[in-house]
Amino acid sequence: MTEQSNRQGIYLMILTTFVFAAQDGISRHLAENYNTLMVVMIRYWFFAAFVIAIAVRKAGGLKAAAATKQPLLQAFRGVLLAAEICVAVQAFVYLGLVESHAIFASYPLLVAALAGPILGEKAGWRRWLAIFVGFVGMLIILQPGAGVFNPLAIIPLVSSLMFALYGLLTRYAARLDTTATSFFWTGTVGAAVMTVVGLPNWETMTPPDWIWMLALCMTGATGHWLLIKCYEVAEASAVQPFAYFQLVFASAIGILLFGEEVKANLVLGAAIIVLAGIFALWRAHVAAQRGR
Repeated sequence: MTEQSNRQGIYLMILTTFVFAAQDGISRHLAENYNTLMVVMIRYWFFAAFVIAIAVRKAGGLKAAAATKQPLLQAFRGVLLAAEICVAVQAFVYLGLVESHAIFASYPLLVAALAGPILGEKAGWRRWLAIFVGFVGMLIILQPGAGVFNPLAIIPLVSSLMFALYGLLTRYAARLDTTATSFFWTGTVGAAVMTVVGLPNWETMTPPDWIWMLALCMTGATGHWLLIKCYEVAEASAVQPFAYFQLVFASAIGILLFGEEVKANLVLGAAIIVLAGIFALWRAHVAAQRGR
């Protein structure tokens, strides 16, 4: 990859994070008024249609996209991501975007910590130090001994752990399957599972909220399309640190549109987590370069 293509990838990643932050804001609005399972179900219907449309245009069509030697793993990934999205949306409702994303920012550190037992990747002392520092940042946010600990803060922490596990399983699946295959199973399995749990919780929506639902579906498809383009033109290690911009954009939406409060411990803790996460990503990149 050239420096110019990496720069283009960085711009695409920043735009992607803005679109996903907007999606999170719309998700919070809808889930405050309707059942979360229904909201995520409709979102997944659109996502599945988007995934199938991409698969049809690829060589080999749907048959090639669905072909896998590890169907149980791919199915589990799809279920795990659908469940993680439901948990994350509930966190937005209970805690708001600012606090939820501040805690969720820890997922790259969880990936670094779990990469050893799941993928067999060795982490040096510098990455483990970054993980420890990130854990300190998490404690600053949660304030477990200050008498103001909110048990609901566990929800985004669970969400970040689920997303980290999903990311690691995606990398594990990539040993035998293509990205297109994993993407296809993610969308179709997630849509099937959410239909089963979402239809019994159907609620009538107002016309204005159907417009918001359409916007939710469009931001989801647009965000995934931008992310695909981002990784097509740039190295993952060059653009991944810029994924933290989603924390900035989501926090801005939470403050400006939902009147959320920014506390000093949130800012300090999130800053520590982000810096530790970027350092861990950089060390992983250095280790990969040495491996080559």
